[in-house]
Amino acid sequence: MATLESKIETTEALLLGLLKHDPASIRVAWTGGKDSTVVLFLWKTVLEHHDLGPARAISLDTGCKFPEVMAFRDCMAGEWGVDLLVARPEVDLATYPLAVDKVACCLDLKVKPLQKAIGATETAFLLTGLRRDEHPDRAARRDLEPRHTPPHTMVNPILDWTETDIWAFHTMFDLAHCELYDRGYRSLGCRPCTEKGNGVSERSGRSGEKEKNMAVLTSLGYF
Repeated sequence: MATLESKIETTEALLLGLLKHDPASIRVAWTGGKDSTVVLFLWKTVLEHHDLGPARAISLDTGCKFPEVMAFRDCMAGEWGVDLLVARPEVDLATYPLAVDKVACCLDLKVKPLQKAIGATETAFLLTGLRRDEHPDRAARRDLEPRHTPPHTMVNPILDWTETDIWAFHTMFDLAHCELYDRGYRSLGCRPCTEKGNGVSERSGRSGEKEKNMAVLTSLGYF
């Protein structure tokens, strides 16, 4: 198996290849979770090394995220000088049937606002924290994935990293993380669809209905 050091080199090579494009057209899809924080840190480091200005990011605030995640995101955005756009859904959360239909809910609260934010910022490349080992439906994902609504390329720089790699990297570079991980959460989503899990798999605390419909969600524009 590849070492973490070799995975870091591969990720950095992919990110360096993006520098032939305008950095203003590249944003990180930053959830405030452990994985996308690693991607943001690496991209920020690349930009700083080449004196190319601040890292840009899009973060979804569905209105039902854990407040601890949002607080961590805002704190780190200030500390790292991130040019952050917070995307929000155009629904009335007071009356919206949260998590009743998991696919429809993710479409309305995540996919549509993300697509609008990508278009509004003229983002050509969106960096994600996706990893193959998180879910069987992500096993065949690629480093570069063209998307059409709106036109952009999804970039997945840490696809081959493991959960252990992520935490080892956090330790290596003394990266901060959301306090919920210290309370037993391993994967952080919206509150109605996230529990601590059973300890067997990383995403065992995620909604089972949502997990079994991952391929459908991906086809709609979900990560």
